[in-house]
Amino acid sequence: MNTGADKKLKKLRCILKDLGSAVIAFSGGVDSTFLAKVARETLKDKAIAVTVATPFLSKEEKNSARTMAKSLDIKHLVRELDLPEEVMLNGPDRCYACKKTIFVYLRGIAEEKGYNAVIEGSNRDDLGDYRPGKVALKELRIHSPLLEAGFTKADIRGFSKMKGLATWDKPSCCCLATRVPYGEEITPSKLRVIDAAESFLKKLGFGQLRFRLHGDIGRIEVPREDLAGLISKSPAIGKKLKTFGVKYICADLEGYRTGSMNEALTWKKRK
Repeated sequence: MNTGADKKLKKLRCILKDLGSAVIAFSGGVDSTFLAKVARETLKDKAIAVTVATPFLSKEEKNSARTMAKSLDIKHLVRELDLPEEVMLNGPDRCYACKKTIFVYLRGIAEEKGYNAVIEGSNRDDLGDYRPGKVALKELRIHSPLLEAGFTKADIRGFSKMKGLATWDKPSCCCLATRVPYGEEITPSKLRVIDAAESFLKKLGFGQLRFRLHGDIGRIEVPREDLAGLISKSPAIGKKLKTFGVKYICADLEGYRTGSMNEALTWKKRK
């Protein structure tokens, strides 16, 4: 790693030391795993990883979080949490209401168990997209040490590889709610379809992907370089996904991109 990256790591350790002890919002993804690794090294037993299992967390990600926490030798809790109706109604501020619910819960755990702070894994690359959840983090005084230390996603992947973390090249992941268009209610049945569809597509060899559910239509996003492979497997994909109750299956020709559901909000603002 270069000198600039090393300075970021030193700054991250200083931030964590100043906190003294912390509850880590832990998904088992690239960012939270790296943060938990450094927190474990820096704070020792004064760091605990907590996975809040809402209906928006896939079964695969829940299991992955358990596996990663065990590999880090860090104390780990998995807590099931239902979400309020305002979140499930899926308005443009869904992420704000969801984050607030989750982090109020995490603050409660920190207070109950005597930890000084709650920390999470946002980084500089998260600043560009529409993320109303950031407002909730600010209101609740949740710390984002990676962001404070200036880490980018590339920095995190680089250090993760150096530290031997299995997540260093893990595809980016986000909650299942992002697969449902704003304004359409999120239901357990929709989440089951999305989870099952993405699990099936991953078994076919597609790593970075999203299965967006628009009513009866399933829209598959994969990187553009994987589109030909997706089309070549379309008969098997269509046959399988229709067993989940999806009537029409389409491939998004623009390919995978973070926050594509937010494009509808941007379009409305332009109009």
